[in-house]
Amino acid sequence: MQTIVFETAAAAVRARARIRDHIYQTPLLPARKAGKAEGATVLFKAENFQLTGSFKIRGAMSKMSAQPAGGRLITASSGNHGIGAAHASKALSRSLTVVLPQTVVPAKLEKIRSYGVEVILHGEETGLAEQHAQERAASEGHAYVSPYNDPDIVAGQGTIALEILEQCAGVDNVFVAMGGGGLISGIGAVLKAFSPRTKLYGVAASHSKALAASMAAGRVVETEHRETLADAVAGGIDLDTITLPLSMATVDEVVECGEDDIRAALKTLALEENMIVEGSAALALAGFEKVAASLSGQTSVILLCGANFDRDLITQAIYGR
Repeated sequence: MQTIVFETAAAAVRARARIRDHIYQTPLLPARKAGKAEGATVLFKAENFQLTGSFKIRGAMSKMSAQPAGGRLITASSGNHGIGAAHASKALSRSLTVVLPQTVVPAKLEKIRSYGVEVILHGEETGLAEQHAQERAASEGHAYVSPYNDPDIVAGQGTIALEILEQCAGVDNVFVAMGGGGLISGIGAVLKAFSPRTKLYGVAASHSKALAASMAAGRVVETEHRETLADAVAGGIDLDTITLPLSMATVDEVVECGEDDIRAALKTLALEENMIVEGSAALALAGFEKVAASLSGQTSVILLCGANFDRDLITQAIYGR
């Protein structure tokens, strides 16, 4: 397993060389209030400021830049990967179809369509959209671009950790929201290869925790998926996903958070940190808050993975109206 971890870290280095001119190196910002009461240093890796409003452009650009020109691509997404893939397809002149669940956040749907790609709405959650995209790829001869289950996607997400380690010496902990696992396994591989002392926390949403449950079982398991403020991490995972063994090898601890935890973190970020983000980004802070008392004197990085939120949903969560 260590071989796969090191190979993924090396692939992240190569991916960074391919994508650096197409993405924004996001800042590492000191928290205004988070961690202060516990005597901890907290830094926010602000992927909410990324070009497409989410880290997903890294993986999409990594995958598409490694593909030969020509040919039709198809992908599936809860929204952010679709935005990143649509942006990458336009930048690299690739033909792309994006399959989205019918529950996709309207703002994300509008942004994806703005790139001129074909959009298909299918299913009530991301896992069903992924199955449909895979079926279309097989029947119509498209190349399928997984939002997480692909070495180039994982390597692209891992470039975040390369930036973190350059931006801050001596990182003790990194907190990452867990969805399909592309983000956390890419970051985890880089951390274990280049900074093995750094502890990686995976944060799971109680309402949709496929990866966390699968890690606990040691195999992919089915879980119930309920509506969650952290919609970008919702949905199932492929039976053959490469992200499960990578996550099991690199994630040191899993923290589970409920909707009240996510809502509280959204409020903290908006009202105390002056940042309005999507629920999946707040999920990472919620995980930190659960264990903050044990991190006194340590430096923790919290990944704010995106800010492509539904205005009405976030306004209700933060302000109650």
